Amino acid sequence: VEFALIAPALLLTLMGLFDMAHNMYTAQMLNGAIQQAARNSTLEGAQSREAALDAIVTRAVKAISPQATLQFSRAAYRDFSSVGRPEDWTDVNNDGACNNGEPYEDANGNNAWDRDPGANGFGGARDTVLYTVTIDYPRMFPIARLIPGQSQTMRMSSATVLRNQPFGASDSTPPATRNCT
Repeated sequence: VEFALIAPALLLTLMGLFDMAHNMYTAQMLNGAIQQAARNSTLEGAQSREAALDAIVTRAVKAISPQATLQFSRAAYRDFSSVGRPEDWTDVNNDGACNNGEPYEDANGNNAWDRDPGANGFGGARDTVLYTVTIDYPRMFPIARLIPGQSQTMRMSSATVLRNQPFGASDSTPPATRNCT
């Protein structure tokens, strides 16, 4: 009788722990795989091997979660300090927006102020690249059905930032100063 009273709580706790452990293991495998793929992406000629590099990550994740779907993105920046930061501008009117002719540095040369100045892709020599992988996969255990507000599909994202090898001449021209519209 005592075991019958304790068994549901024990099973629920065990399934929760196993689900959490599986998610942590998946996260670690994803992190290791993107570190390896990102390191290989910094070498000369990596652009021609993009599918193979992404396949390394896909194989590592699908070995744990065969039904996972993966999304890859790469954004190239001039340096580490530019990652995730908007282009520099002088907020003359203190409204928090680049407008009304305020000066800004056009770091990516597209003649417009950008909240994220990263260019899609691998970038060039000595560029800093943000490599992000987002995965969606079904949970291994049905614990989410028992907890209100939880989804049966898990989503996680992992990113790494590395600088490309100096495999060629880099664009060392300083950013142009322009005015916001």
